[in-house]
Amino acid sequence: MEVINEFFNMLKASHLYTLTQALILFVVGYFIAKALSSAMERIVSKKMTTHGVFLLKRTVFYTLLGLFVLSALKHIGIDLTILLGAAGIFTVAIGFASQTSASNLISGIFLMIERPFSIGDVIKVNDILGEVISIDLLSVKLRTFDNLFVRIPNESMIKSAVTTMTKYPIRRADLKLGIAYKEDIEKVRDLLLKIAEKNVICLEEPAPLFILTGFGSSSVDIQFSVWSRRENFLALKNEMYQNIKKTFDEQGIEIPFPHISLYAGSASKPFKVAMNENLRSTADVVSKEE
Repeated sequence: MEVINEFFNMLKASHLYTLTQALILFVVGYFIAKALSSAMERIVSKKMTTHGVFLLKRTVFYTLLGLFVLSALKHIGIDLTILLGAAGIFTVAIGFASQTSASNLISGIFLMIERPFSIGDVIKVNDILGEVISIDLLSVKLRTFDNLFVRIPNESMIKSAVTTMTKYPIRRADLKLGIAYKEDIEKVRDLLLKIAEKNVICLEEPAPLFILTGFGSSSVDIQFSVWSRRENFLALKNEMYQNIKKTFDEQGIEIPFPHISLYAGSASKPFKVAMNENLRSTADVVSKEE
């Protein structure tokens, strides 16, 4: 019995015992931080946005884990004052060496404060369109609709125009089309309104909008705008274009294509085209020989 007591006393006096206690403290702290952050996520999930819940969960987890790490370091006899001083000097050195990362970090904080979009939103940054899958301190991650992963630095997000496609519950589809100059514009307007009225996913309010945008080189240009719920936007646009083409064909309304006409004025007559007799006879001989 005395041997066992002596063994435990030697173990307590050794550094191995202290290190084991610090390691156990760190592991227990990890699981406690993970459990509390998950519990916090469940509590506030219905009261906050996805982005807010994500940030709160990370903040709780890393704060608690950091406290347990500091306790473990103090337990093994490390002076935290010296450690914090060294960390401060190291942070300053890293800041000078990585100004781009610091700029992205500051931009990320501004993004989290302003919250122009959240996880799950569809955004457009310059020519990149995709769904937000992560908002971190240094970058924003997107998944494009052709299933590509795109990482955009936060500094670029702050400096660029960002369009949130899923911010509002309804969207407007602007349909661009042209009709021949000979067509009756009022008739075309009535047909377009009837097409929109028959479409079940086209909203009655806001009402469809008919706009003459100008006189093109070969057509009268029209913008016909209709509204739908956000999730039906592409379906509405495709159906409207198909129904417009089908209805215009049935009603004999011409959708012109670009062409060039030579016109010399109302007083001028069309050029006469005639074939020289000698050329005609030569052509006949050649065709017979062939």
